[in-house]
Amino acid sequence: MGRMGKIAAHMVLAFVAMLLAQALTTGATPFTPSSLALSALALAALFAGCALLVEILFQVERSPWRFFAASDGLRLARSALLAVLTFALVARLADVRQPGGLRTLAAAFLLLTALLAGLRIVRRALHEQVLVDALTRLRPAPASAALPRLLIVGSASEAEAFLRAPAALGERYAPVGVLTPEARETGDELGGVCILGAIDDFDAVMAQLRDGGLQPSALLFLTDGPLSAFGTERLGRLKTEGVRLLRRQGGLVDMGAPGAGGSALREISLEELLSRAPVRLDPEPVRALVAGKRVLVTGAGGSIGSELARQIAASGPAQLTLLDAAEANLFHIDRELGEAWPQLPRRDVLCDVRDAARLDLVFAAEKPELIFHAAALKHVTLVENHPCEGVRTNVLGSRNVAAAAKACGAAHLALISTDKAVAPASVMGATKRVAEALVRQFASGPNGAGGDTRVSVVRFGNVLGSAGSVVPIFQHQIARGGPVTLTDAEVERYFMTIPEAVQLVLRAVALSAGDVAPPTGVLTLEMGEPVKIIDLARRMIELQGLVPERDIEIKITGLRPGEKLTEALVDVNETARPKAEGVTEATPLTPLTPISSEALAALEAAALAGDEFSVRVQLFALVEQLRAVSPDQVASVKASPNRANRGKSAAAKTRV
Repeated sequence: MGRMGKIAAHMVLAFVAMLLAQALTTGATPFTPSSLALSALALAALFAGCALLVEILFQVERSPWRFFAASDGLRLARSALLAVLTFALVARLADVRQPGGLRTLAAAFLLLTALLAGLRIVRRALHEQVLVDALTRLRPAPASAALPRLLIVGSASEAEAFLRAPAALGERYAPVGVLTPEARETGDELGGVCILGAIDDFDAVMAQLRDGGLQPSALLFLTDGPLSAFGTERLGRLKTEGVRLLRRQGGLVDMGAPGAGGSALREISLEELLSRAPVRLDPEPVRALVAGKRVLVTGAGGSIGSELARQIAASGPAQLTLLDAAEANLFHIDRELGEAWPQLPRRDVLCDVRDAARLDLVFAAEKPELIFHAAALKHVTLVENHPCEGVRTNVLGSRNVAAAAKACGAAHLALISTDKAVAPASVMGATKRVAEALVRQFASGPNGAGGDTRVSVVRFGNVLGSAGSVVPIFQHQIARGGPVTLTDAEVERYFMTIPEAVQLVLRAVALSAGDVAPPTGVLTLEMGEPVKIIDLARRMIELQGLVPERDIEIKITGLRPGEKLTEALVDVNETARPKAEGVTEATPLTPLTPISSEALAALEAAALAGDEFSVRVQLFALVEQLRAVSPDQVASVKASPNRANRGKSAAAKTRV
C-alpha cells in the first residue's frame, strides 16, 4: 500500500473510532433520528481531520505496516477475548446483571487489548531507552556525532529486523540510512532510520551523504549475495577512503553454533568479496548425519579440516576427535572449539596418517562411527618436487586411514579429494586419484572388499583463502607493490569459499549415507563457472583501490611442471548425473579394476627408498589403469548430455 493509501486508511479508522466512542459513551449514532446524529458525524469528521494533520506532521505512515509484530498483537487480542468470554460465562452462571450487554463486552475487549499492548510497548521503549525520543521527535533521529556512521545495505525486512534487535549495533555505530533493492521503498522509515534509495543509486546516495557531512565510516551488508556484484573497483575505492565493509557475525554458513550467530558485526573477508553467490542448503540432513555420532577428522588443523570440525561441532556430535600431525594447527583448532562449544566432548590427537600402527591404536580407542579424511599434501609444486612424500601421505596415508576405519567398525569414511585427480598431470593429482580408488576398495558392497564400512569420495576444486592458495599469495604481492605473478593468462580454476565447500561436502556425505545402495561413483560439488586467474588478480588489485597494470604490474611466468590450464570434475571414463542441489555423482563406465597388493607394495617400497623416478613411473601407470576406457565408451560419454566437462577433456588443454 502506498503512502496516500496509508493516510486514507488512517483517516477512515479515526472516523470510525470516534463514531464508536460516541456510541459507547452517549448512545449517539448516525442512525439516531435527532440532532445527535449530525453532531456525531461532524465530530467524527473533525477528529479525522485532526488525525490527518498529525499524520502529515509526524509521518507515521512511513513505518511499513508489514513490520508490525502481528503475532504479538494477535496473542494479546486472544487473551483479551478469552477474558471477556470467561467474564460473560461467569456472569451468566451467577445470574449477575450486565448493563450495556454486548456493547459493554466489546468495549471491554478493545480497551483490554489496547492496554495490554500499550503496557508492553512502554516497557520495551523504557528497556531500549527510546521512550522520550519516540514521543518528542518529529523526524528520524540524526546520527550521533560521537559515533561512527553506518550505512546499511539490504532488503527492508532484513534492515528492520536488524535495527529492531537491542544489541544489533554491538560496536556502537550510528545508522545514517538504508539502501534496499526496491526504489519504491525510498522515503520509508525503519525504526527511525530512513531508506535513502535503491542499491543501484549507491554512488548518488554516498555523494549526498558526503555533501551533508554524514559520510559513513562503515557499510553493513545484510544481503547474502556476492559482494563482487557490487563492483570491485567501487569496493576498493571505499576501502581506500577508510570505509569499513561489515557483515553480521555468522558468515556464509551458520550451523547454529553458540556464539557464531547473534548480531555482532565483523569485517568482511577478502574471500567473500571475491566469491560467487553461496549455495544455501537445508542443514537438517547434515545434523541428522552427525548428531549423536562419534566423529573423527584427520587433518583437523588444515583449512578444510578445521572448517569440517567447526561445522560438525555445531551439529551436536557425541564425540569429536581431532587428528593432525601439525602441532600448532591442532592446538589452535582444539582451543577454538573449546571456547565455542565448551560442553562438546572432544579429543586432540597428534598423529601422522603415515603411521599405520599408531592410527590403529587411535581408532580402536576412539571408536569413531564417522570419519572425514582431509589430511593430505596438496600443493602441486611441492609434491611435484617431492613425489615420495606425496605418495607416503596421500596414497599410503589414505590406505592406512581406510584400513583403520574398517578395523574399528566405522560406519562411514569420507575422503576429501580434488579436481586435480581428474586426468592428472601432476604427482599431487595422481596421488589423489590413486587414493580415491584405494579407499573405495575398503568399502562395503560389490565394488569393495566387503564389511560394514561405507566409503564416500568427495571431489571439488580450489577454495578461496586456504593455506598456500593463490589469494594470500596475491595479497602479499600487492602489499609489497607488485608484480602479481601468474603462470598463464588463460589459466582458470573453480573457486568457492571454505565454509561453502565444507557445507557441500557434509551435504554430499549425508546424501550418500542416506542411500540404500552403496556408492558407485565419486561425489562432485557444483563449483559454478571457472574463474580466470588473471581476472581474479585484477579484481584483487581493484579491491585495494589500485589500477591493474598502472599501479600494480601483472607478470606472466609460464606454466610450471604438473600445472594445467583448466581443471574438470569428471574424467573421461566417468559419466555424471545430478544427485541433489549442489552435488553430482561421477560414476565409472565400468567397474574399477582393484589396485593389487603387489603394485601397492612396490610403490610403497619405492617411496620409502626415496626412488623418485620409480615412484613417478609406477604412480602414473596406476593412474592409466584406473582411467582405462574403450574408444566406444569415450564416444558415448562425449555424446552424453550429462557430461560435466563442458565438452572438453581435461587432458586436452594440459601443458607440462
